[in-house]
Amino acid sequence: MTQASNSMAKKTSLGILVCGHTPEEMAESHGDYGQRFQEYLGVDSFDYQVYFVVDNQFPENVHTADAWLLTGSKHGVYEDHDWIKPLEQFVRDAYAADIPLVGICFGHQLLAQALGGKVEKFDGGWATGRMEYTMDESVVGLSDAAVLAWHQDQVVEKPPEATVVGSNEFCQYAALAYGDGKALSLQPHPEFYDEFVSDLVIARGATIPDKNREYASASIGQPLSNDAIAATLRSFLART
Repeated sequence: MTQASNSMAKKTSLGILVCGHTPEEMAESHGDYGQRFQEYLGVDSFDYQVYFVVDNQFPENVHTADAWLLTGSKHGVYEDHDWIKPLEQFVRDAYAADIPLVGICFGHQLLAQALGGKVEKFDGGWATGRMEYTMDESVVGLSDAAVLAWHQDQVVEKPPEATVVGSNEFCQYAALAYGDGKALSLQPHPEFYDEFVSDLVIARGATIPDKNREYASASIGQPLSNDAIAATLRSFLART
């Protein structure tokens, strides 16, 4: 392929399914989660379509985009919101159609629940701030990763088709891969950056234990694996 024809190649369209809202006091400085992922993956990496499924704004069907990404949320996947069951069905339909799926935090949990796993409020407490994980390098692209996390809910039983590709002592199912490149999900937030978590500690710090708030603040400024994971996600979503 010549350079000219390569530049004319059609970009992969990526539908971002926004499952929650940025805290109101952070929205002006950090944008919504749809913007966050476009900046994280690269504004020119995909043709983006953003759907606020948290507000019942759904795509026409699973073929509206070439790939799908589910964001984080303050909600629990087991909660009785009228948009969660339709989102689960959308995920199952996309999975059956072999359309690439990526889930982050809530999205990771929603994928697992929709495909036969179980999610609970973890009795071991919260993970906040920088966490280190052992990864399957053949899938994730690195053997160890440091990523910012913010969650109490966890996948406690993985779906039958899921393979564990990332974990640590606190979170057994921190990253899951499904089928032959059909879906990939992460419990932590590779799209989060230090300033975001610093502001999140202020916005939502009162909802977490003191030790987690203090650790999250203390872990700011240490090296993260965000760039390497972004490269993996771009390749996975575009199937390149």
